[in-house]
Amino acid sequence: MTLTYETVDVFTDVAFGGNPLAVVFGGERLSTAAMQAIAREFSYSETTFVLPPQNPAHTARVRIFTPNIEVPFAGHPNVGTATVLAWRGKIFDRPIGDRVLFEETAGLVPVAIVKEAGRPVGATLTAPQPFQRLGEADATEVAACLGLRPSQIREDRHQPVTGTVGLPFLLVELTDRAALEAARPVTSAILSSPSVAPVKDIHCYVRTGAGDDFDLRTRMFAPLDGVPEDPATGSANCALAGLLAELDGPTDGTMRLRIAQGVEMGRPSLLLAEADRTGGVTTAIRIGGRCVAIRRGEIVAG
Repeated sequence: MTLTYETVDVFTDVAFGGNPLAVVFGGERLSTAAMQAIAREFSYSETTFVLPPQNPAHTARVRIFTPNIEVPFAGHPNVGTATVLAWRGKIFDRPIGDRVLFEETAGLVPVAIVKEAGRPVGATLTAPQPFQRLGEADATEVAACLGLRPSQIREDRHQPVTGTVGLPFLLVELTDRAALEAARPVTSAILSSPSVAPVKDIHCYVRTGAGDDFDLRTRMFAPLDGVPEDPATGSANCALAGLLAELDGPTDGTMRLRIAQGVEMGRPSLLLAEADRTGGVTTAIRIGGRCVAIRRGEIVAG
């Protein structure tokens, strides 16, 4: 068995920015435990394994692992994997066109390749599931989980709410950028919180002001998944776009958001989110960005 891999920085156009991803090829005979061990070895927020599709009409089956668990869907792994395939030009002896379709546990994930001057530079995924609210969390408990005061959790627009488009996150609006910069995951508080522990992963955000280059600044903490903080989280920002489309989106049209994440980690990322609305209902949520190739090689361990 020969395993090859490529790493790519996702949601950035600058090397060593954005969110790093490892994309592994040739793992058809790997066990789940072996895939998990490889993901733990890379120690990125996610590692993907590109496998033959169960339906030949689809591009590939993609399995996604954090250092601790397999997840049914995630954003930057889809954007990065699709871009790597576009750079390679083919997979399983079939050419890669302008769109790919990945089989994942959460469902089918369509990804459009973004090109400039005919060259792939990134990708945009469409979320595999419509946005759903799954319940609210106690703001005082959430504040303790983030090392903040309860007054730093903004509740006038929405309570801390669990939202998902295939992977659930607790979506929390903070009062200002100072609160966002001060936030830190408190693992013991997460484990002991009745309203936060079932979700585990906390995605907090603030709205930016007039004249800013971004509409939102975000941070995502998932210490129980082996990811203390994530530089760019497509799945969480897809869910956030779904929530904000319900709150602020047009009755008909497309809401667009420029989202900055990873700034506090020294890995600034830019995520471009879109939510299509028809008759007051969100019909599709997309997120995309650029990618930068970093390295490639072989995994030689048995």
